[in-house]
Amino acid sequence: MMSLFDTDTASNLVEYSVSELSGSIKRTVEQAFDQVRVRGEISGYRGPHSSGHAYFSLKDDRARIEAVIWKTTMARLKFRPEEGMEVIATGKITTFPGSSKYQIVIESLEPAGAGALMALLEERKRKFAAEGLFEQSVKKALPFMPSVIGVVTSPTGAVIRDILHRISDRFPVHVIVWPVRVQGDGAGNEVAAAITGFNSLTHDGPLPRPDVLIVARGGGSLEDLWCFNDEAVVRAAAGSVIPLISAVGHETDWTLIDYAADRRAPTPTGAAEMAVPVKADLEAQLSALTARLKAAVNRRMSDHAQEVRALARALPSLDQLLALPRRRFDDVATGLARGLQMNTVNKRRTLEQMAGRLRPDMLVNRLTDRRQKLTENALRRERAVERMLARHRHAITGADAALRALPARLSGQVHRAQDRVAGLGRRTDSAILNDVRAKKASYLSHGRMLDSLSYKNVLSRGYALVRDADGHPVKAAAELIAATLVIIEFADGQVGALTSDTLTAQPAAVTSAKKRGAKGTGRADVLKKQGSLF
Repeated sequence: MMSLFDTDTASNLVEYSVSELSGSIKRTVEQAFDQVRVRGEISGYRGPHSSGHAYFSLKDDRARIEAVIWKTTMARLKFRPEEGMEVIATGKITTFPGSSKYQIVIESLEPAGAGALMALLEERKRKFAAEGLFEQSVKKALPFMPSVIGVVTSPTGAVIRDILHRISDRFPVHVIVWPVRVQGDGAGNEVAAAITGFNSLTHDGPLPRPDVLIVARGGGSLEDLWCFNDEAVVRAAAGSVIPLISAVGHETDWTLIDYAADRRAPTPTGAAEMAVPVKADLEAQLSALTARLKAAVNRRMSDHAQEVRALARALPSLDQLLALPRRRFDDVATGLARGLQMNTVNKRRTLEQMAGRLRPDMLVNRLTDRRQKLTENALRRERAVERMLARHRHAITGADAALRALPARLSGQVHRAQDRVAGLGRRTDSAILNDVRAKKASYLSHGRMLDSLSYKNVLSRGYALVRDADGHPVKAAAELIAATLVIIEFADGQVGALTSDTLTAQPAAVTSAKKRGAKGTGRADVLKKQGSLF
């Protein structure tokens, strides 16, 4: 049970709202821990949020604190936070009243030491080596004499000037520079994008495709060269189709791109020397090879000339080559005269034999045979013509008989057609008569229905139809005023009347009508004056 003293003591305490208490705590914490340095391991890092801010935690073996890096601070960081990295964060402690939590707002971030970076570097190296990105079997050979060289480096440093100067001294070629940042946040992404961009060029495009790539940067500390250990850079270098030379730092500086590249140069100048040969050395070598070629050609020609002279001595003379053909020609010329004489004798003998067979009696016999054959052929032709005439005559006779029988067939067909037309006429008359009867029955039925629905049947039962002067039916007494001419139609005719306000008044038209009826005026006169409904 609370005593009176306890009640007074409790009533003297200051009363705060939740917002006031949270705000007081926030101000107290921010004033007490306005600038602190915290060493811990990054935990729960998933990259920047869609807003550009990064949210994660710093922890050690016994405690954990929430951390946030705003978007503007992320752009100034030299290192991109990574999961598991041990770092030293500088910032201020603040609270978040919405959930009663406190956190550190990081303003700068640096690795906990070179040992941590080396440990992270070794871990990445083992990871990429396990994936096969550093295998020597996939390395590509550098072209001996490239026509276009692509350089990925900063356009303002001394590196690009050293490379261009060395290439110009050794062997001037077309150099394309892809400007990138080689240090700081986002540098790794720019270098990876440059390597990918050079690989996406085509040989027939507006910008020529390089034959070899050089990724170069001057010397620096491990932190300065850290962007060349980025995963995106290593994967882009390993996946490059164009042979790639890595020239990052000095000879003692090693980065992961050196392992993924096809060749590593100790310096950017050394990369230029690897990319192109020495033009003077090539010219001297070409001159030596040209001299050797000329000497070899001269020796070869001398050897061939000596061989030709030896072969010429082994060939026979012209007289020896033509001796046998000349002997054959002489033999043929000698036998030609005897051959002509023998041919003439043979022809004459053949002519005499043919002349012996050409006698007059032989010609007479041949003429007699030909005349007899001609007579026989004429007789055969006459008999063939007679047979043909007989066939045509028989065909004409048959056609004449068929023509004579045609009228009888046509007359039968005409009679059958007439009978068919007469039958169709009878059927048509019957159909028309049936249709007329049906139309008449329908007309009579409609007439009876019209009579049954006509208002005249109502008039015959003692009712009357009242119309105004225009002939329109009057449906209510309220539609009429006093002294209005109306027409009253009965079953046997129509009469005119004037309306009145009292029931005792007798319209003049009715009185005159009665008088005329008393004098013998017929309904025909009334209808003649008023007009007929029909």
